[in-house]
Amino acid sequence: MNIPHIPCLRLGEAYESFNQSEVKDYRDGSVKATMSQVNAGIIRRDLTKIGKAREALQKFSTRELVEISSKAGELFLSAELPLGEDGVLQSPGDYLKTLSSTSGLPHVMVRRNMDKIHYALTHLELILNGLTRGIEFDVLDKGFGKQSGSPVCFYPTTDSLGLVMPSNSPAVNSLWLPSIALKIPIVMKPGREEPWTPFRLIQAFIAAGCPREAFGFYPTDHEGAGDILRLCDRALIFGDKSTTDLYAGDPGVQVHGPGFSKILIGEDEIENWPDFIDVMVSSISDNGGRSCVNASAVIVPKYAREIADALGQRLGPLMPLPAEDPNAVLSGFANPKMGDWINSTLDTDLAQKGAFDATAPYRNGSRLVEAEGGTYLKPTIVHCDSMDHALANREFLCPYASVVAVPQADMLSAIGPTLVVTAITNDDTFKRKLLGSSNVERLNIGPISTMKISWDQPHEGNMFEFLYKRRSIGMAA
Repeated sequence: MNIPHIPCLRLGEAYESFNQSEVKDYRDGSVKATMSQVNAGIIRRDLTKIGKAREALQKFSTRELVEISSKAGELFLSAELPLGEDGVLQSPGDYLKTLSSTSGLPHVMVRRNMDKIHYALTHLELILNGLTRGIEFDVLDKGFGKQSGSPVCFYPTTDSLGLVMPSNSPAVNSLWLPSIALKIPIVMKPGREEPWTPFRLIQAFIAAGCPREAFGFYPTDHEGAGDILRLCDRALIFGDKSTTDLYAGDPGVQVHGPGFSKILIGEDEIENWPDFIDVMVSSISDNGGRSCVNASAVIVPKYAREIADALGQRLGPLMPLPAEDPNAVLSGFANPKMGDWINSTLDTDLAQKGAFDATAPYRNGSRLVEAEGGTYLKPTIVHCDSMDHALANREFLCPYASVVAVPQADMLSAIGPTLVVTAITNDDTFKRKLLGSSNVERLNIGPISTMKISWDQPHEGNMFEFLYKRRSIGMAA
């Protein structure tokens, strides 16, 4: 079987580099594709021509690009699309199996991520309506018009959107999709183990009628990634806290790091905590625990030990299953060293006073296991005596959560910056405090999984407000 080659895309044109990397199966190390690697100089050179990409998109109306995006969504989900060069086509089934084999995600999770991307593309009008707060498309096309009877004018903050993508979850690609309809081309460094989703999306857009110049696809090194973030006036970066902290104060870089998402149960509902175990379990374990919107802490006024034990009973026995098994919950690690590091970190921090592993009594064997040809971590639920413990506010790329007792009056000050909070309460006073909290990005009130998001209400940054600014305008009668 011939191994496909994934080229760099320079303003949409395929470019095969002398330097190439291998994308490997996480289980047996077999090579699934080779991928061109380009240096920072090529990226810098191409960015001097990015105006051509912007001009190509400006030839289309926003409405036309929304319709192209919808068609691209259908093609992404169901069509055979080019993979690399030499006429090689990739079916949806091949994409699913290959992505699973390099990322460690079970097939059922890949399908769910495919469905999320398909939904985002086929409902882009709804999403843009939410992002722009109902601005008519012709206002976006002309740059000015009226909204609610008042003059409005918008101008782009950049000629391109830089993207430094991760490998942990395909659905994160949904975040950049509106940029095409907003007529801002992309300049992307794909994740090392996950070039498949962005490359397939780009091919779907092109097949749907989008100008190929709008897409830059640059597998590159640290220097190249840094230049994408530095030279694109607007960029998105994904990574751990040590990476994203470097850009936390840069208004031109939208940071997507750990979410530290949480479930809070109010004093008025805590006696009913057994009714909410299913919501806790899904929030912690869906998508293999790899998403920034996975709950990594459960904060309650009391019964923390009992809740930790109940979660341990549900999650502790989970085992790795074959990738094809529809009941698979755990994901393998493309980089086994990551699994080793997480396991050793948990063991080290659990050795500190004030925490215990509530999954350990229900776990069959070790937390870190070699199974199904790969490296896996079984779920870990930790009961912490206080939010001061090292494990009380941590996030890992696996099903993990702490359970901590905190008085309701102290919860919002104790949780720190939090991407998603699911607050289970009917207390109007507590609700008002939650609604007024500045350290919560998305708020769910009621027993709603932290994983449930609304595409027209972005949970982390508004792409329209990131790519466009409003200016005052005066026009002679």
